[in-house]
Amino acid sequence: MKLLKVILLFCVIILSISSNVSAASKNRYYYEKQGTAIWEVPVKEKVVAITFDDGPNDLYTPQVLDLLKKYNAKATFFLIGERVTRYPEVALREIEEGHEVANHTFSHARLQYLSDEQIRNQLQKTHEAIINATHVEPVLFRPPFGYYSERSINAVHELGYLTVMWSWHQDTFDWSNPGVYKIVSNVLKDTRKGDIVLFHDHGGDRTQTIDALKQILPALQKQGYQFVTVSQLLELKAGVKLPKF
Repeated sequence: MKLLKVILLFCVIILSISSNVSAASKNRYYYEKQGTAIWEVPVKEKVVAITFDDGPNDLYTPQVLDLLKKYNAKATFFLIGERVTRYPEVALREIEEGHEVANHTFSHARLQYLSDEQIRNQLQKTHEAIINATHVEPVLFRPPFGYYSERSINAVHELGYLTVMWSWHQDTFDWSNPGVYKIVSNVLKDTRKGDIVLFHDHGGDRTQTIDALKQILPALQKQGYQFVTVSQLLELKAGVKLPKF
């Protein structure tokens, strides 16, 4: 009887360990393997995808667009639906100048506090706002605050969206206004092929972001990098050649 208890206890411990390993294994690599989320896109070409969250902003986004045009760079803008309804002309300009627009919820909501239905509502309202403003259907999504879980990624995937995070070594922390030097250093110190770089074009004073871009764009260009959209990164991985800029 004592031996049976020991065996049962051992089985419980093994099951507990297996359960914990299974839960812990659902990190970024689990979702990347599933094809439901990406953090970067390893490619042979010397390209990076620069991305901007939280816009459109009527003051800072046009300045970003001017700089992108100056350096013949393409970017992906993760848009807040409520702001798209306020500044549809800015969102439209992003598309007209060859950039990509994507979904960032309607009100910059924290997904961990929302039901599946509320998550779907946030995305669908933004989806409609983007189509109304740009006549383009978005297919990429980035969760506000970078929060994700299996539940949220699955809910997003069911709507036909791919969750796009950013390279762990390419968070500029520009939202905190750490100083232009710090933003520039965060990007240039470890740039790799296929990186997805995170910036913000809304959310307070974005002057540091603008000033940092004035250094980052030409510096990476001198290193031989091209700036592409996230979808172009995915196309390169699939073997599709980029158009000449």
